[in-house]
Amino acid sequence: MALNGRNIREQILSLLARKDYRPLNKVEIARKMGVTAAGRVALRKSLRELERAGEIARIRKNRYILPAEADLVTGKLSIHQAGYGFLAPEVSGQSDVFIAAENIGTAMHGDRVVARISQDEPYRRIKGRREGRVIRILERAHDTIVGTLQRSRNFYYVVPDDPRFVHDVYVGQVSSSPGDQPAMAGLPLATSKVAPQIGDKVVVRLEPWESRHVNPEGQIIEVLGPASAPGIDMLSIIRKFHLPTEFPRDVLEQAKA
Repeated sequence: MALNGRNIREQILSLLARKDYRPLNKVEIARKMGVTAAGRVALRKSLRELERAGEIARIRKNRYILPAEADLVTGKLSIHQAGYGFLAPEVSGQSDVFIAAENIGTAMHGDRVVARISQDEPYRRIKGRREGRVIRILERAHDTIVGTLQRSRNFYYVVPDDPRFVHDVYVGQVSSSPGDQPAMAGLPLATSKVAPQIGDKVVVRLEPWESRHVNPEGQIIEVLGPASAPGIDMLSIIRKFHLPTEFPRDVLEQAKA
C-alpha cells in the first residue's frame, strides 16, 4: 500500500479514533493499515510528525494513542523559580495544568512537553485546577544557558542567570593531580579559547539530560568575563536571547547613505 503526506496522516488519525482501536506500536500500525515494507519509511515519518504536533501521543512500549484517550496534554512548560511549573495547553480553551516539582522530570523552562493529567484526589492540591506529570519532552526550548562559574569540592558547575532554570549545570570534575590550578583543574572546554575563572560569566552548551537524579551537564563554549566587570550584564542578556552584536552589512550601508 503506497502512502505519503496528508493521506497517511489522515489514515493514522482515523485508525486511532476507531472505537475498537487498542494501542499499537509502529509495526502493528503498519500491519493494521496494510502498509508494505516500501511504505514504512513514510509511515514512521508521519508518526513522528503527528507526535511532534501533539495530535497523537506515544505511551509505554512505544504504542500510539490519541492524547484525549489517556488524559494527555501537550503544551509549553513554564517553571517557577520555586521548582513547580504550569503547562499551557496548545489546544485552545483548555486551562493550564499545574506540575509539581517532583513531577517535572528532566523538563526545563520553555520546553514543549506531554503531561498526563492525574485523576488521583491526593494530587489535586488546588481545588478546581488540573494537575499532571510530564511524561515526554517533545522539544527543548534551549540548547545553551548563561550563568556564573562556581566550584564545589568535587565539581565545577554553572549557576544559571535565569532563576527559572532551577538546577545548576555541571561542567567538569575537580582533578586531584599535583600542580593543578584551582580554577581550571579538570575543567573541559568545548570551543572557548579563553580559560574561565571562578566567578566568570560563561555560556554553556547543554548535553542531553536523561535522569532527574543527577544534575544536567554541559560544556563551556564561551567565556564572557568576570561577573562584576562593566558591560558583562548586557553581554549576558545578548547571549541569553541570542541577539546579534553587529548590524547586517546592508543596514550599515543604509546608515552611511
